[in-house]
Amino acid sequence: MGGAHSREDLEISDSDEEEYQEEEEEKYEDSKDETPGRSSSGRKTKTPSSVDEVEARLKALKLKYPSTNAENPSLKNAVKLYLHIGGNTPKAKWITSEKLASYSFIKTSNINRSNEEEDDNDSEDEDEDGECWWALKVSTKVRVKVGLEMGLKTFPDQLRVDFVAQGVWAMKFFSDEDFRGFVTKYSDCLFENTYGMESNEANKMKVYGKDFIGWANPDAADDSMWEDAEDSLQKSPQSATPVRANQDLREEFEEAANGGIQSLALGAMDNSFLVGNSGIQVVKNFAHGIHGKGVFVNFDGGNHRSSSSLVHSTPKKALLMRAETNMLLMSPMSEGKPHTTGLHQLDIETGKIVTDWKFGKDGVDITMRDIVNDSKGAQLDPSGSTFLGLDDNRLCRWDMRDRKGMVQNLASANTPVLNWTQGHQFSRGTNFQCFATTGDGSIVVGSIDGKIRLYSSNSMRQAKTAFPGLGSPITHVDVTFDGKWILATTDTYLILICSLFTDKDGKTKTGFSGRMGNRIAAPRLLKLTPLDSHLAGIDNKFRNAQFSWVTEHGKQERHLVATVGKFSVIWNFQQVKDGSHECYRNQQGLKSCYCYKIVLRDDSIVDSRFMHDKFAVTESPEAPLVIATPMKVSSFSISSRR
Repeated sequence: MGGAHSREDLEISDSDEEEYQEEEEEKYEDSKDETPGRSSSGRKTKTPSSVDEVEARLKALKLKYPSTNAENPSLKNAVKLYLHIGGNTPKAKWITSEKLASYSFIKTSNINRSNEEEDDNDSEDEDEDGECWWALKVSTKVRVKVGLEMGLKTFPDQLRVDFVAQGVWAMKFFSDEDFRGFVTKYSDCLFENTYGMESNEANKMKVYGKDFIGWANPDAADDSMWEDAEDSLQKSPQSATPVRANQDLREEFEEAANGGIQSLALGAMDNSFLVGNSGIQVVKNFAHGIHGKGVFVNFDGGNHRSSSSLVHSTPKKALLMRAETNMLLMSPMSEGKPHTTGLHQLDIETGKIVTDWKFGKDGVDITMRDIVNDSKGAQLDPSGSTFLGLDDNRLCRWDMRDRKGMVQNLASANTPVLNWTQGHQFSRGTNFQCFATTGDGSIVVGSIDGKIRLYSSNSMRQAKTAFPGLGSPITHVDVTFDGKWILATTDTYLILICSLFTDKDGKTKTGFSGRMGNRIAAPRLLKLTPLDSHLAGIDNKFRNAQFSWVTEHGKQERHLVATVGKFSVIWNFQQVKDGSHECYRNQQGLKSCYCYKIVLRDDSIVDSRFMHDKFAVTESPEAPLVIATPMKVSSFSISSRR
């Protein structure tokens, strides 16, 4: 798990065919081979030479470049085109695909048409309905729709861009003007493909609104809050030590599962829980991870009071409650959709389903797509009876007591109905997808249109702040305990938002407690490099990005973790917030961070989550990371040993 930049530097290989080869560094590790004395970050790696240095030496030797025409070609939009081959193997390298190629942006309704079939003069190829998109065409080798799926990454100091298009490609430009011209045109095409309108100031105002115009023009955004956050984090005596260069993840435990794991419910007390196809496996929490086979609760163990659908549909959501003695389980009504009309309450101490609850309002059955605890630490409350629910156009609080606050008589109830105590049904399509809560119970909600709404703990009718979408649906959202930072997941990137602002009285607040006005910092994006994105697989998307887990005031989350296929990807939170970090140098547009660590597993990962902060030991800056695949669960600690 080395640095994310190592395999991107282009180098001249020893071949006579002018191949550009990279120095391979083992960024990916199957951590089961890791030992305390053998950390991947301790390996020595050779610092690669730059392309410019090598080419300068070749020129001096007069082995190449017989004339200056190659440096300043007359060909319009001229570039050098490279292709990465070898994947993640010791033989991986960049090769020259074309020494002199030409690129163009074309508008077409048929992205998949081969370059050989297209007339070079046909730049406007609309269908009868007028539906067409901008595509990038490079010689006859590349033809790809301009979109976030390309994962385009810029290297201004090398006059270079990398991207994914049925392979990993790099283009090197001959001048700074050419490079910047490409980046500007690409950004304009991306905006038009995303929002269906031309990229201009008026349309950006329509998309982002006047208060968020800094999201469209990050150079004009107020980033002072990011800087203040960095200062406060460094000054805080309780802030965590960031992961240093000689620290790495080390596997502590690996546990085989009794059945296919569907979800992971981490506890902050004695136990955690693996929810599988046939039941729930209880495991013990330790300072170095989760371990040890405990009780196994079978879904078909005959403990149901009524005919339950639990044995026919594996729960996709498990929520711990009442000091982690109870668990709420949600099973979707149909495959591929999360909606359900009720949930099952499991008493963990007895291993029995005590009741099957129904969602209802005003005598009518309704559906929910997700549930969360009232606040970040609510699962530790032994008397908790309420939790939050979310549907496409509903946000509410449910109570397992009746309207008078009494515990319902489950013995006489046929199918007890949860009490809707607070919330709102929105008349128009909010298209809610996911939500999360802060330490004080404030709520952040992500939508299919990419919008992120912030609600205070005492009002669900109107959002205090609504961040505009960046063009991709929000599939998962998380927030820090103090509510200052929001982490949203999309298929191709993560969005980190600072919710801090200064009100008219000069007080610093979060967007959960008041309207942020126009002094709003631009978000930062967390992405995979084009090569890592390609290696993850075309069908593998970011899922379930989360902060590390704290439930106390004054404690600061230290890391972010997300899942992509067989990859568990970890970012250092403090490093992401550091505006002077090398990742952000010379970047145009929204700042994107590519500095992360990857843990590679043998199977697709179900979930990756950090254990509660209380399990962080003195020699480690972070609580253990737990990674679950369908058939096993592994625990990793961050070690400071080489």
